[in-house]
Amino acid sequence: MNRVFNFSAGPSMLPLPVLEKAASELVCYGDSGMSVMEMSHRSPVYEEIIADAEAKLRKLMNIPDNYKVLFMQGGASTQFACVPLNLMNGSGKADYIVSGQFSKKAYEEATKYGDVRVVASSKDKNFTYIPQITKDDIRPDADYVHICFNNTIYGTKFNYIPDTGDIPLVADLSSCIISEPIDVTKFGVIYAGAQKNMAPAGLTIVIVREDLLGNARPTTPVMLNWKTIADNDSMYNTPPCYCIYMAKLVYEWILDMGGLDAMKAHNVKKAAVLYDYLDSQNYYIAPVEKEYRSMMNVTFVTGDADLDKKFAKEADAVGIKNIKGHRSVGGMRASIYNAMPIEGVEALVKFMQEFAANNPKA
Repeated sequence: MNRVFNFSAGPSMLPLPVLEKAASELVCYGDSGMSVMEMSHRSPVYEEIIADAEAKLRKLMNIPDNYKVLFMQGGASTQFACVPLNLMNGSGKADYIVSGQFSKKAYEEATKYGDVRVVASSKDKNFTYIPQITKDDIRPDADYVHICFNNTIYGTKFNYIPDTGDIPLVADLSSCIISEPIDVTKFGVIYAGAQKNMAPAGLTIVIVREDLLGNARPTTPVMLNWKTIADNDSMYNTPPCYCIYMAKLVYEWILDMGGLDAMKAHNVKKAAVLYDYLDSQNYYIAPVEKEYRSMMNVTFVTGDADLDKKFAKEADAVGIKNIKGHRSVGGMRASIYNAMPIEGVEALVKFMQEFAANNPKA
C-alpha cells in the first residue's frame, strides 16, 4: 500500500486505523448481513449507530445536556443561511467578525435576512490576523454574533473567545473542530462541515443550545429549521448515514488516544515542527502574525509565484499532495488536520529544505 501525505484542506485525509476499520466492515456491519451504506436509517442497527455517534461526540467535546447535537447535510455553507433564519428573530440585527473568506460569505448570506453589520475585519492586512473585540463593540440588541474560529484559506485562528455577554455567540468550527478542547458553554451555536477533521464530505454537525430552538422564521424551509431536526433526532429525512458512521469511528479513535487533551498535544507538537522551521530560515515567508497562527492550516510563500508553482509540482511528484495554496491567495498551504501524522510534516520540512537549496532566489 502506497499512502501519500495528503495536505488537502478538505476533503482531507482520514486516520488510517479508521479507514481500515471501515474497510473491514464495508460489506457486512456486525452481524447485520449488510453494509452501513445499505441499511435503513430507521432500522434498530442504524439507530444504534447514530445514537452512539452522538454519545461519543458529546463525551469528546463535553457537550452539556442543554445543547442539542444535530447531524445535517448541506455543508457549513448551508448554515450561513440557517443561522439568520433560526436566530435573527428578535431585533433582526446581527454582528459579524469578518476574518477570512468563509466569514465574509456567511456575512453576505446573512444580509439577505436583516440588519447585519461587520463589527470588525482583518481585510486591511489580507486576513493575516484576527480582529480583537470586546463586549462594548457589539450592538446590545443584536440577536447573535458570528465568527469563523479557524480560517482554512489564510491560516489564522482565534486566540480568544469573544465575550458577547448575553448575546449568543455563533461559531463556524469547520476546520478546527475536535482538534483541541473547547468550552462549548461559551457558544450559543457551533457548526462545522465534517470533511476536514471528522468524516467524509456530506455531513455537517450543529451544536445548538436548546433555548435558541423554536423561533425560526415561518418561511424557513423545513430542512433548515434546527428544531425540526432536533425534534426528529436528526432523522426527519434520510441523514448522511455512512458519513455519520465514519464520524463515529473518528470519535472512537480520538477517545482511544486519550481524548481532546491528547489530540491537542499531538497537534501542537506537529505544528511546531513546521512553524519552527519557518521561523528559522529566510527562504519562505509565513504571512500570518504569530499570535494568530492556525494549528490546522499553515500558509507560506517563497515570494515568487513561479517558484511557488514549481514547489507545488515537485512536492506532488514525491508524494506530498495538495500543498498548493487556495486560488485566491496563492503560495502554499499545508493542512495538518488531526489525521496527519508527524512523519508527514517532517517529510514536508525535509522537502522544503531541499527545494530551497536547489532553487536559490535571484
